[in-house]
Amino acid sequence: MRDIRSRASHRGHRIAGVALTLLAVCPAARLAAQTIDTIVVVIHNVYDRKRDAPKLVARVGNALHVPTRAGVVRRTLLVKVGDRCDSAKVAESERALRALTIFRAVRIDTVRVDGRLALRVETDDAWSTIPDFDYASVAGDVLWAVAFTEANVAGTGTALTGRYEKTPDRHSLSIGYSSTGVLGRRTVLTALYKTISDGRSGQWSVGVPFYETVAPRSLTTDGAAATERVLRFLDGRLADSLQHRELRFGLAGGLALQTSPWSYTRLWVGAGWRREDFALAATVPFPRTQLGTVGAGLEFKRVRFQVLENFNSFARQEDVDVSQLLHLGFWAAPRAWGYGPGQAGIGPEARGQVSGLWHGGFAVFRGQAGGVVTGTGVDSVRLAGSVTVASQNLPRETLIFHLEGGGLRRPRPGDEFDLWRDNKGPRLFGAHALTGTRMVWLALEDRVLVRDEVWGLLGVALAPFFDWGGAWYADPVGGSAIAPEPARLGGDAGLALRLGPTRLTITDVGQFAFGYRFGAGLGGGHWAFTAAGNIAY
Repeated sequence: MRDIRSRASHRGHRIAGVALTLLAVCPAARLAAQTIDTIVVVIHNVYDRKRDAPKLVARVGNALHVPTRAGVVRRTLLVKVGDRCDSAKVAESERALRALTIFRAVRIDTVRVDGRLALRVETDDAWSTIPDFDYASVAGDVLWAVAFTEANVAGTGTALTGRYEKTPDRHSLSIGYSSTGVLGRRTVLTALYKTISDGRSGQWSVGVPFYETVAPRSLTTDGAAATERVLRFLDGRLADSLQHRELRFGLAGGLALQTSPWSYTRLWVGAGWRREDFALAATVPFPRTQLGTVGAGLEFKRVRFQVLENFNSFARQEDVDVSQLLHLGFWAAPRAWGYGPGQAGIGPEARGQVSGLWHGGFAVFRGQAGGVVTGTGVDSVRLAGSVTVASQNLPRETLIFHLEGGGLRRPRPGDEFDLWRDNKGPRLFGAHALTGTRMVWLALEDRVLVRDEVWGLLGVALAPFFDWGGAWYADPVGGSAIAPEPARLGGDAGLALRLGPTRLTITDVGQFAFGYRFGAGLGGGHWAFTAAGNIAY
């Protein structure tokens, strides 16, 4: 094996040019019959290859950035020396590298080194040390945050994040950690701690997921602890609040019953224990309920991805999952594990996705259903469905149609629909203006690319848009003054300026939108301006 690392703009090209001779495009059958003799890794710094950035920006950016270590690339690859060359695994390896979010571009080619078949893995780093200031203002409701993120500590792929956030409801300080490979090549470890003005919470997970289509098994464990207020809103106003206390541990695993490079059938199992209660903060003594659940099911998937650019971000490849998926299962909540006579039961769940695609576009239909059935009937229900159609068949344009709807019955406190919190719905409406147990959202948008990169820093686009939808309470909310109400629907139409980074590990696009609002839940005049984050489809 050999590693080639490019830290200067031409060094990697010069060395690679001497050492490697690229193969012509070979039929998949010919490559599949050959064994990989070596793997060559070429890592480019942030500004090594595209020379359209100002020289000062490129020099400073490259000098301050620590390039990704070759070992991070190698441990992520799904092929190794001695394997047969498999085009499906090579494509999945590219997706796995892009999923790390520390690379702007990834390319894997077949090459010859001294007559031996090699894989040449070439990556372009993204800038990972990011002081960040976020600001959003929607119909007079302001959210702002200051954050610092290092998404690739010393080139190891480890991410550290600190964030202070102020919303119309509360302020918070959070610290996050994420890494792959610290406790094993495929082991993923994440942790997040947040202290907020009215409580605190933490969560963690560790384990080996299904890291590729043909992975034989998975095993993960996770947990959470929280003492916080749960706020519920009606028409933009605080309707009530409850104290939420939780301690939770979960264990999940899976076994592949059938696999191929393009599909799988998996058996999944899970178990959980939690101590969780909702009550008024002044309640003494505070309830202390312990509950346990166990579940199992099957998942079928035919894997298919489409690679697009300038869809939800700028100047980088995006893997859009257009797979065919069916997930089925159930959860058991027995009386012996803490559930009362009217609560013990079975919780069936189903989730699916079907799609169609063409060159430059796709259509995806998604749906999910779940609930709890007890001895006295249906206790709770959650239904959701959506369709998304996107086309890039017109030059420099991304046309998007999205329709989504959902319904809840007896949701857990805090799980009600809130389109502002969920970053859905009409974008010119204020915080918590559209909340409830039913929701619908229609969006039409044309993202017109103005420049995919300016000064080597950001992309620019304009987006005429039309939104229509809303959320409302169709059923009484137990323990609350919230009563059923008529459908609360509204919409807006206007123009958004979209700005987003092109060389950062963070790909969030900001939008400045101005337009006309109509319908219920306005909370102000018809004309409105918003500065907010991206709506990702």
